[in-house]
Amino acid sequence: MNNRLFQRAALPLLITLALAGCSLAPKYERPDAPVPAQYPDAAAVNNSGPNSAQSVAPNAVTSSDLGWSEFFNDPRLKALIELALANNRDMRIAVERVQEAKAQYGIADSDRYPTLGVGGNAQITRNPENLRVNGAESSSVTRYYQAGVGMTAFELDFFGRVRNLSEAAYQQYLATAQARRTVHINLVAQVAEAYFRLRTAQQLEVLMRSTLKSRESTMSLVQARYDAGVASALDLNQARGQLDTVRADLTGIRRAQSQAQNALQLLLGSQPPADLPPPAVFGRDQVLAAIPVGLPSELLTRRPDILGAENALLSANANVGAARAAFFPNISITGLLGFASPQLGGLFGSGQRFWQFSPQLQVPIFSGGVSGNLDLAKARKNIAVAQYEKAIQTAFREVADALAGEATYSGQLDALRSLQTSASESLRLAQLRYETGIDSFLQVQNAEVDLYTTQRTLLQTGMDSLLNRVELYKALGGGWLRDSAPPLPTTTQDTVSGSIDGLQGAGTTSQ
Repeated sequence: MNNRLFQRAALPLLITLALAGCSLAPKYERPDAPVPAQYPDAAAVNNSGPNSAQSVAPNAVTSSDLGWSEFFNDPRLKALIELALANNRDMRIAVERVQEAKAQYGIADSDRYPTLGVGGNAQITRNPENLRVNGAESSSVTRYYQAGVGMTAFELDFFGRVRNLSEAAYQQYLATAQARRTVHINLVAQVAEAYFRLRTAQQLEVLMRSTLKSRESTMSLVQARYDAGVASALDLNQARGQLDTVRADLTGIRRAQSQAQNALQLLLGSQPPADLPPPAVFGRDQVLAAIPVGLPSELLTRRPDILGAENALLSANANVGAARAAFFPNISITGLLGFASPQLGGLFGSGQRFWQFSPQLQVPIFSGGVSGNLDLAKARKNIAVAQYEKAIQTAFREVADALAGEATYSGQLDALRSLQTSASESLRLAQLRYETGIDSFLQVQNAEVDLYTTQRTLLQTGMDSLLNRVELYKALGGGWLRDSAPPLPTTTQDTVSGSIDGLQGAGTTSQ
C-alpha cells in the first residue's frame, strides 16, 4: 500500500520534471553590431535645414514609429497604398506564411505534452491442437478484448531536446512574422516609387509638349527665313532635327507612362478604382520634410529584417541544444488504463479493470548520426550569426546611402535651378541674335539643347530626391504603421531635413 501511495505521489512530480527539464542550448548572447556607432552623413544632413522631426512629426520619436499616412502627403497615393495592402498577392502570401509557421510551431510544441486517446482493440486467434495450452480439451479459438484510455509514447524531456525543438519552431514563427512586416514595408515603398515615377513621367510629357510647341514655332520661323532666302538649308535641317528629337522623346515618355502604370497596377493587385482622391500638386511636399534618424544601434530593434535574422539565430541556437540532448538517454513511457476481457459482453465488468505501464530507455552507444547532427546544428548556427551580422551591415549601408543622398540632393537641385535660369536666358539671347542676323542658327540649336537637357535633368533629379527620402524612411524601419505610434521616453535624436525641389518649376520651356 505504501509503495502504491508513493507511486501516485511521485507521478505528478515526474511529469512536472519532464515538462520543465533542463536545456543544453548554449547561452545566447547577441553578437556585437559590426557597424560604426554613427552614420557617416548624419551630422551634415541634420544641419542642412531648419526643420526638426519634432516640428514635423511630433508623434514619432523614431522613423519606424512614423506612420506612412503621415509621411506621405498625397491623398491619392495614400488611397493606392491602402488598396495595395489589401490586394497585393505578395502580401497575401506573406500573411499565409505566418499562419503556416504558426501551425508548424503548434505541431512541434505539442510533442512536449502527452497524447491521450480513447480506443479499443480485439484479438481473435485460432491455434492448432499442438499449440493449445490444454491440448485437445481447449478451444481452438481464443479471444481477447481491450478498451480504455491510452497514452502514446511520451518522452520525459529531462535534457530539453523536445523543448529546444519547440523553441526553434517558435523562433522560426517569429522570423516569419518579421518577414511579413518586411514585405509590408517594402510594398508601401514600392507603391510610392511606382507612383512617383508615373507622376514624373506625366510631368516630363508636359515639358515635352511645351518644348514641342516651342520647336514648331522655331521651325516656322526658320522655314519663313529660308523661303525668303535669308536662312540656309543647313539651318532648316537643324531646326527640323530639333523638332524630330522632341517628337521621339514624347513617344518614348508615353511608353514609360504606360509601363509605370502597369507596374503600379501589379503592386495594387487590382484595377485602380475610378473614385480615387485627386492627386496633390507634384513637388517636394509629397513627403515630410524631416524624419528622425537616430543611431545605428536602434536598427537592431526597429528593422524587421534584422529582428527576423536574430529570431533565426535563436532558432539555430535552440537546435544546438536539441542536438546536444541526443547524446543523453531518451526516456519515454506508454500507458493504458481501462478494461480487458476474453468475452466482449463482459468487457466492462467490475472485475475486468486493466492497466499497463511501459517505460522505455534508449542510450546511444555508437551513432555517427548523433555527432553529425550536432556538427550540422553548430554549422547552421555559425551561418545564422553571419546572416544576422550581414543583415545589420546591409541595413547600415542602406541608411548611409540614403543619408548621403539627403546631404547632396538639395545642393544639386539648387544648382540645376540656377542652370535652368541661365539656359533660358541664353536661348532668349541666341534667338534674338539669330533673328537680327548676328549669329547662325547653330547658337539657337545649342541653346535649345542645353535648356531642354537641363529641364529634363531637373525633373529626373527631383524624382530621385523623392525616392531617396522614401528609401531612407524604409531603411529606418518605417512603413509598418499606418498612423504614428505614441512617443517613447524622450531621447536625443538626429533628424533629416532638406529640400526636395525640382519637381516644380521645371516646366519652363524655350519660348
